[in-house]
Amino acid sequence: MKKTEIYRLGSPCREDLTITGYRFGHGQKSACIVGSIRGNEVQQLYICSQIIRKLEELEASHSIISGKEILVIPSVNHHAMNIGKRFWPVDNTDINRMFPGYDLGETTQRIAAGVFEKVKDYNYGIQFASFYMPGDFVPHVRMMDTGRQNTSLAGLFGLPYVVVRRPSPIDTTTLNYNWQIWNTNAFSLYTTETDFIDEVSARQAVAAVLRFLTRMGILKYHSHSGFISTIINEADLTSVRSNAGGIYRRLCRPGDEVPMGMPLAEIVHPYEGNVISTILSPTEGIIFFTHKKPLVTENEVICKIIRRLHA
Repeated sequence: MKKTEIYRLGSPCREDLTITGYRFGHGQKSACIVGSIRGNEVQQLYICSQIIRKLEELEASHSIISGKEILVIPSVNHHAMNIGKRFWPVDNTDINRMFPGYDLGETTQRIAAGVFEKVKDYNYGIQFASFYMPGDFVPHVRMMDTGRQNTSLAGLFGLPYVVVRRPSPIDTTTLNYNWQIWNTNAFSLYTTETDFIDEVSARQAVAAVLRFLTRMGILKYHSHSGFISTIINEADLTSVRSNAGGIYRRLCRPGDEVPMGMPLAEIVHPYEGNVISTILSPTEGIIFFTHKKPLVTENEVICKIIRRLHA
């Protein structure tokens, strides 16, 4: 293992931002793994730390294929993480909306440019990302429909689902999108948690990455085969919205099978304590995403369901 400096940004008011990378093996730039780009992505940071620990063991046992290099960057925005912020603390901008970056631009553009310069030439790019809405997911691989995506490769992670989404204009400045444009096979991995550590899904994510690297001929590692991934389009998910605001009481979790009409959540009056709304499932299927925060506003997406199709 070789610990290297990916990018350094000076600061007049606190210590420099130093982005650190861990290199394993030597030779062809085979796989790059990026952890938390946002300051609340604690689960993503933890998963990368466990991958680094495991790759160090595998390198010591000569299990990295000769001529292959793996780079792991566990954290990009730890200045925000250190003070409990999601975005860059000075101007509240999102580094993952600044790629490929600009080395003479604003601070977050410079950070993105410095990182992208070091990661853009790898064959495979794996990012542990988080969603813009607070909540929990079924573990899955997410890809953007750029015309260059390869869902067959995504299935080699052995996670339950591969989700393909059509990018909106704002998505063109993400790491995943730009990796694909620069001819890297890019994958975003989502686990159950973001702000907190979930050991079960963290172990599942570590196993998925090691499984993928083994199947791509980068590692020699014996792993279980995992799931046969189901490929779904994000547009095909059924979104369930709240019809009132208040205290949110979740009645289902990601992975639960639900029939039509099953209660998914209750909304409690914040002052009087009575249930003012019970939200029912509009379809039969599997819970893919659920809102998690204790409060909910009216017309907010509280659940996404994979519809069960009948022949």
